[in-house]
Amino acid sequence: MLVDYLERGVLAGAVAGIAYGAYMALVANPLIGYMETLAEGGEHGGHSHAGEHAHEAGEHAHAAGEHAHAVSEATTAAVSVGSGVLWGILLGGAFALAFYFLEPALPGRGRVKPYVLAGAGFLTVSVAPWLVLPPATPGAEQAFDPTLRSAIYAGMMAVGAITAGASIYGYGRVSARSRPLGVVTAAVPIAVLVAITAVAAPMIVEVGAMPADLVTAFRGLTVLSQAALWTLVAGCFGWLQTRAGVRSAAERRDDLLTSP
Repeated sequence: MLVDYLERGVLAGAVAGIAYGAYMALVANPLIGYMETLAEGGEHGGHSHAGEHAHEAGEHAHAAGEHAHAVSEATTAAVSVGSGVLWGILLGGAFALAFYFLEPALPGRGRVKPYVLAGAGFLTVSVAPWLVLPPATPGAEQAFDPTLRSAIYAGMMAVGAITAGASIYGYGRVSARSRPLGVVTAAVPIAVLVAITAVAAPMIVEVGAMPADLVTAFRGLTVLSQAALWTLVAGCFGWLQTRAGVRSAAERRDDLLTSP
């Protein structure tokens, strides 16, 4: 059965990865290229007579490089799609493994459970670390070295996993009496995490002269794209589970309890 779960997870991840790769090629890459241009633009010197000759020579070089630039963009797009598919397959496989072992502890029934797990995974892998280390924009300066940033990211993933577990546990304990109160209880650990990081998180990313609105848009798109990826994996996986006739652990338990 575990192999079947993995197969469905990989397939769901591949579908989600294709969509994510297309987003990277069509939206993220052009935006990053534009932001890199802004970051590298900087200041230019005065326009001198000697500079005119250099400009003319540069025009010829620019014309000769147009074809190479087009090929480079096509290659980058292909790499983005391929990387998106690989990331989706990896995520889908990990998702299937986690679902196989954690399904009995997840609230909800049927196709709700994969979305609960997706929310917990998104909180763990992306949201919690980004509260301290927001997605870096092109040209941004990092205060700490890569090793320390990796350690901080891993530590915040652990904090995110604990927070997600506390939310699920709190909902399970309270929702039997009141579902709305259970939702509020589940939101408390997340709200506490956001509040603590807002006060205590170090400012380790400097965006430099990049326009604030552009930085906000870039980070918002990054968050939304990852949320969409997790949602697609959960939706495709749940659909494949239903199509395969797989029933939830709760349904199988209920059958055992009601059978003579």
